[in-house]
Amino acid sequence: MKSLNIGIIGLGTVGCGVYNVLRAFDEINIKKIAVKNINKKRNIENLDESLLTQDAYEIVNNPEIDVVVEVAGGINPAFELLTAAIKNKKHIVTANKELLAKKGNELFSLAKANNVVILYEAAVAGGIPIIMPIKTILCANKLTKIAAILNGTTNYILTKMAEKDLSYETALKQAQELGYAETDPTGDVEGFDAAYKIAILSTISFNKKVDINKIYREGITKITANDIKSAKELGYKIKLIAMGQVTDDGRIDVRVHPMLVAKKHLLAKVDNATNSIMLSGYPVGDLVLTGAGAGAEPTASSVVGDILVLSSGLEHSQCPVPQAVCNHTEFADQIPIGETYNEYYISINASNNPGVIGLVGTICGKNNINISTIMQKGINTDNTAEIVVITEKSKESDIQNALSDLLKSESIKKIDNLLRVMN
Repeated sequence: MKSLNIGIIGLGTVGCGVYNVLRAFDEINIKKIAVKNINKKRNIENLDESLLTQDAYEIVNNPEIDVVVEVAGGINPAFELLTAAIKNKKHIVTANKELLAKKGNELFSLAKANNVVILYEAAVAGGIPIIMPIKTILCANKLTKIAAILNGTTNYILTKMAEKDLSYETALKQAQELGYAETDPTGDVEGFDAAYKIAILSTISFNKKVDINKIYREGITKITANDIKSAKELGYKIKLIAMGQVTDDGRIDVRVHPMLVAKKHLLAKVDNATNSIMLSGYPVGDLVLTGAGAGAEPTASSVVGDILVLSSGLEHSQCPVPQAVCNHTEFADQIPIGETYNEYYISINASNNPGVIGLVGTICGKNNINISTIMQKGINTDNTAEIVVITEKSKESDIQNALSDLLKSESIKKIDNLLRVMN
């Protein structure tokens, strides 16, 4: 391999992992590492502190550096720094899913104009190889569907809620104590992280640009212990699913939300902080890739893999990985959530009056909704009943209309939850 000079922006958990893994590769020379705080203690033995700088422009403007490795995260200053690096003809390796989801169009266009490439295997699923397989060995396929667990924090929380009958709040606290969840977990538990990742995956899988702002996003904060228990009784597990699919009319349906996943389904078997991605297409059929979606070592595996691909490719060409060049020219026609079709789980709190279940059935029928399962789960101390409904495949807008009609009845106290179902 060609000897490669790199600069690293960021030396947090992932950056430390990258540094430690790179020590095994003599052909990779780390010229500089940009950090916020030079004096911070890091998980690196015998770190050469002369490499550290607090000025990242010492990296992006350094003519000796061939590749800029960005593992700091966030939009700013990452966008400005990588823009400068690309204009200086430097190849990019990044793990920054938010940056790619929000600013990828600009960065990839700029990279193409400057004859450099952006590699980002670590941005979507940590150590799971997915980006380059889609761009290379799977390029003979017409991919039509992605269903994935892309956030380890939420998967860990939902797993512990199911295994130990914990509330969401208790499971989140445990995840924070173990380091699986941040002090501010919003990015994970509200589905932002998974949305960034499915935007990237859908773009490369369906060969059209996916607008992150048009992705329906719903997190797990409204999932209750009762929902987990009901799902279990009905033969399901609740998972935060990132989904992208091509509809029969060629439009793209991309969204992130919790789903009741049938226990027989492969994604239902993915527990704790593990990630899993299911791809469907022709001629390959269905594929499942499962592994560690985060963490220093798994993510470093993908980052260093990208660096080594560049090192090998630059021996033969100034454009070392032509598959990485973005050739998407059109934006996808993305479907709003109201036009999607799903099966649904509806949890209803209603007065314990005769005819309430009949009322639910009548209102569903009026809104073109067929019921697959309906059950009453006992009587509460206030003489209300918990009613759980599973529908057949229905249009989202019809479901929302039915919920509105239900809430107009004095017998219906509230809709506890609405979740979509995957069988």
